[in-house]
Amino acid sequence: MYSVIIIDDEPWAIKGIRNAFNWQKYGFEITGQFTSVYKAIEFMDKERPDLVFTDIRMPEISGLDLMRLTKERGIDSEFVIVSGFSEFAYAQEALRYGALDYCLKPMDIETADPLIEKLILHFSKKRSIRNNLILEALTSADKSELNRLTPFFDPSSDDFFRVLVIYSCSENQNYRDLSFFDRNRMLEVELGSTKTLYILKSVKSSDLYDRLDGAVFAGADIKSAGISSVSASCSHIAKLIKEADLAASQIFLSDDQGVFEYEPKLPAVKPLMDEVSSIIRENKFEEMDDIMERIVNFFKHRQLGMGEVVYLWNQVVSLLVGTYYEELKDMELDFLNYSELKDRFENFESLCSFLHDIFIYIKQLSDPSVHEGDINSYFTQMVKYIDHHYEQKLYLKDLSARFFLNQVYCCQLFKKNLGKTFSEYVTELRIKKACELLKHTELSIEEVASKAGYADYYYFNKVFKKQCGITPTKFRKS
Repeated sequence: MYSVIIIDDEPWAIKGIRNAFNWQKYGFEITGQFTSVYKAIEFMDKERPDLVFTDIRMPEISGLDLMRLTKERGIDSEFVIVSGFSEFAYAQEALRYGALDYCLKPMDIETADPLIEKLILHFSKKRSIRNNLILEALTSADKSELNRLTPFFDPSSDDFFRVLVIYSCSENQNYRDLSFFDRNRMLEVELGSTKTLYILKSVKSSDLYDRLDGAVFAGADIKSAGISSVSASCSHIAKLIKEADLAASQIFLSDDQGVFEYEPKLPAVKPLMDEVSSIIRENKFEEMDDIMERIVNFFKHRQLGMGEVVYLWNQVVSLLVGTYYEELKDMELDFLNYSELKDRFENFESLCSFLHDIFIYIKQLSDPSVHEGDINSYFTQMVKYIDHHYEQKLYLKDLSARFFLNQVYCCQLFKKNLGKTFSEYVTELRIKKACELLKHTELSIEEVASKAGYADYYYFNKVFKKQCGITPTKFRKS
């Protein structure tokens, strides 16, 4: 929600502005109403509202002087000037000074909707640009840019930090239950249309535990929420973001909704990996049929998380490639992080199904069941389908079933016929589309990411930088 205050020395004018707009519909909330400019300034110093509706002429100080004063104090509030008809010249001056718009009083209801639609468009673009810059700064080793963008990380303070990542079931969710945190001690960053990051700070580490443990997201349409550990250093923010996102990624393993705290359990997986290692190294084919089902049950009963999934995947990949290099060298068996695993597989069972198909392939190397001509025909149809649907969620498991191919054959065919893996092929298509949109449209970077097939801007930013060598923001500027 964007916070709004109204300043006018005439109470009836405040009431008129308050009643003229459907504030909540457009994501605005009136947090203050003032007939005294000086009281309003005190409020603005503390609460930093997003938007100020102010009369241009008031006994204590003019609206223009108020705009100058707030800029001098470093308050990044936007202004809409309210004026009488005879003060139109002053309103024009306010626009030159940076006001978003002006309106005449008494408010005309017919002009209210176009004005508030203009305001929400401005704030959406402003938030988008701010999100992009802050996200880039958070993941950069140089924190000087971060300090320039926001005063939230004060190097001279002794604050403790904790991160909360929320995945919502639908777009544009607002979590009022986080209001128990001081607005100035919480930094909100949108990571996508259904993913939001909150960085919280407090002078006491216990506050960050007690407040989050008692948080109830009543009425919020939450899919999953992840909570990081607590750190006394802002230099650990990138680590805390990863922890919170790993915890929120619990939905990859289970459809159960909830709030999950980061809790690494890698030691619990090692006995299982010893068993898997023995099966692979000693060619115990008779045990390969049910090993994946045992793995799924193992993770479920011990309530393991995404960190353990990453460990499992990378350990199994290392074992398979080391033991069956010649047989699997064209397979898409790469070491992956948690974001890459979530992008490639729909869920944990899908990941295990892929590994199970590899085991079946190893057992049946000498008994191909499908004619090579049929395989190539199906593969050609699959590639054509991908070329026209790359902006959608694509999983190799679903595609192989759709085109009557084993996942393992698909991986080999991509490498053999196209010289790249399935993931590399889809990524190239998506990033090529993103580059075209960045060059030739004025869409926000979040909108570009979405149209290219990435719902998570944070992940899109990483993939784009890996592919192109620079961030989407710098690419557009270049």
